[in-house]
Amino acid sequence: MNSGKPNILITEPIPAKVIDHLRDFANVTVGEKGYFQSEENLINEIQPYDALLCMLSVPVTEAVMKAGSNLKIVANFAVGYDNIDVETAGSLGIRVANTPDVLTEACGDYAMGLLLALSRKLKEAEQYLRDGNFKGWEPLGFLGMELRNRNLGIIGMGRIGQAFAHRARAFGMNILYHNRSKLDPDSEKALDATYIEDSGELAEKSDVVSLNCPLTDNTHHLVDSDFLNRMPVHALLINISRGAVIDEVALAEALHNKAIAGAALDVFEKEPEVHPKLLTAPNTLLLPHIASATHRTRQDIGMLAADAIISVLNGKDDREIPNLITP
Repeated sequence: MNSGKPNILITEPIPAKVIDHLRDFANVTVGEKGYFQSEENLINEIQPYDALLCMLSVPVTEAVMKAGSNLKIVANFAVGYDNIDVETAGSLGIRVANTPDVLTEACGDYAMGLLLALSRKLKEAEQYLRDGNFKGWEPLGFLGMELRNRNLGIIGMGRIGQAFAHRARAFGMNILYHNRSKLDPDSEKALDATYIEDSGELAEKSDVVSLNCPLTDNTHHLVDSDFLNRMPVHALLINISRGAVIDEVALAEALHNKAIAGAALDVFEKEPEVHPKLLTAPNTLLLPHIASATHRTRQDIGMLAADAIISVLNGKDDREIPNLITP
């Protein structure tokens, strides 16, 4: 490493433009995919680095940050940051950054895509054709849910929740939402959205429930057996937030018992592990955490994280770095 430049660790490969941008400023090391998901590996190798650009799967714990005696900033390649011990970072004077805003539209599109695929049974219909079973148009084949005049219940009405709501409104859906607080009147009016204070009541009133909330102590296993039992039997569940918002055992049982009609999941509690009962559940669309997977969005995520790193290492005032997290 060149001692005249700061040292940056990127925990696995990201878009080349981002890496090149950082290499103009610093010595950059890019880890192998999965290697720094091990806390032990990170502890053993973090000490020389001034900055860490990491994935949600990387455990940035108290022990990691104490081992990183030169660390000045940890930047997550994600909008979430539940993998980072933010309080410890604050106590050690380490800045923490995430990447809000840049993935909103991609995630809004993706949530709408999941809903369309799930409600119209696209995965099952395609497999039916590929298996050689398609013999011609069938009047009772793969009947699904029409979206117009159905209720979409959104849990977590932040940027992504609102982006999904705008798209669903274009399909004629009615918007219900549960959030830590009500939207401002103008935003609520723009979506013609109805606030539901109790998440269980939202479950009862929704034909589709979408999870777009952060993972906190209050949202951990929010969707449990009680929540699922309150959903109508024809209802669908979508999750692009965090896997642990759902009790996966309870969901698998609900799907196998046809207590709800289907689920589309982009995230899982113990990624990359998927609960085996979910793998065999009917009308279930399971995808490998790709909600933000567009060329433009992934590059924008990386550039926002990189610019936060460069700003902090250059001594820029925290108030001028909009994506820093305050403990």
